[in-house]
Amino acid sequence: MEIGYALNTLYMLITAALVMWMAAGFTMLEAGLVRRKNTAEIVTKNIGLYSIACFMYLLCGYMVMYPGDVPAGTIVPAYDFSFGSTTADTVVDGYGYSESADFFFQVVFVATACSIVSGAVAERMNQWPFFALVVFIAAFIYPVQGFWNWGGGFLKQDGYSDFAGSGTVHLIGAACALAAAIFIGPRLGKYGKVSGKRYGLFPVAETKKLYGANIPIAALGTFVLWLGWFGFNGGSQLAIQDVENANAVAQVFLNTNMAAAGGVISCLVVARVFFKKTNIIYALNGAISGLVSITADPLSPSGYEATLIGAVGGLICYGALVVFEQFFKVDDPVGAISAHGAAGIFGVMVVPFTNAEATFGSQLYGVVSIVLWGFVLTYAFLFLLNLVAPVRASDEIQKKGLDAEEIGVEAYPEF
Repeated sequence: MEIGYALNTLYMLITAALVMWMAAGFTMLEAGLVRRKNTAEIVTKNIGLYSIACFMYLLCGYMVMYPGDVPAGTIVPAYDFSFGSTTADTVVDGYGYSESADFFFQVVFVATACSIVSGAVAERMNQWPFFALVVFIAAFIYPVQGFWNWGGGFLKQDGYSDFAGSGTVHLIGAACALAAAIFIGPRLGKYGKVSGKRYGLFPVAETKKLYGANIPIAALGTFVLWLGWFGFNGGSQLAIQDVENANAVAQVFLNTNMAAAGGVISCLVVARVFFKKTNIIYALNGAISGLVSITADPLSPSGYEATLIGAVGGLICYGALVVFEQFFKVDDPVGAISAHGAAGIFGVMVVPFTNAEATFGSQLYGVVSIVLWGFVLTYAFLFLLNLVAPVRASDEIQKKGLDAEEIGVEAYPEF
């Protein structure tokens, strides 16, 4: 039993460290897709949000998500984050793992949800109001809806199935990001007057492409996220001490990798066929959306099914990017709302096709609950916060770049 406990604890710590490395992936992806005058500021936001999210989850988020849950079956004492005493560790299949390892694994998920918001509001949200929003998300928005699923709340009781968080992590982050992007509005110069071009009944505004400063860095960030996702999904198995769990982890790794590949391939093909150019930004988002799509259930599908799920997720992300930008004028510099939101909904809703225990009704119930919770609370919080301090950077600051106003250090001083 002690060997199994040690293996599970070590496995959770290693996979949690992989997920933590995703913070670097989000940082590089966003830094590559914003303009150079805002690069240092977006990097600062990412390291700040990770640290703030960790502290707030330690302070109260963990207890909100798992209130008073001390499982039976003491193996060795572990730190009780709510009272500062020792209590029983978490036990799974008679082996278990350290509660401290569980906290570390959980906290990096919170930071992931906050990182999604960072990319969607890049280049026009003031820094400290953003940090205030991170406090609210990490302390309240995320852990409350996390309890609904992983803490044994009403979604879990209703049969909602979300293995590693297509909805619980990625969709909640995207819902918060959508509310923030709508409240703050687009970047200065992003949209002009409504053009004569129409898609059916919809008039299309003139849209200016505000390209990022460093595509290689964005690609590096995507590969870092791809690597970290093995911890994200693989660690959610929570155990590796026996043959059954080890085989399950291996299948999760396989499916996670193939879903990302499927998302890239579908976006590459569609871009080439319809636009005659292989758009790298869509390809990068294809990888992320494929990963998000498989996260709700990376265990049940076969490798081929996982590839197909990732490919469809990539196409959904591709379409959502166009719809949000062209029709609804939602300015999302890194495509986070589409990659994590649209693909997140698809990932949750596709679970019943490969998992007989899931139902479409329960999955839809989860999607609606998570989206409404994240969107409404974020919008209300920003509305109230804006009465105290301006959330959106002024036009003058946007013209100069947030690096000059917020940081005082340029990312590319030689230019």
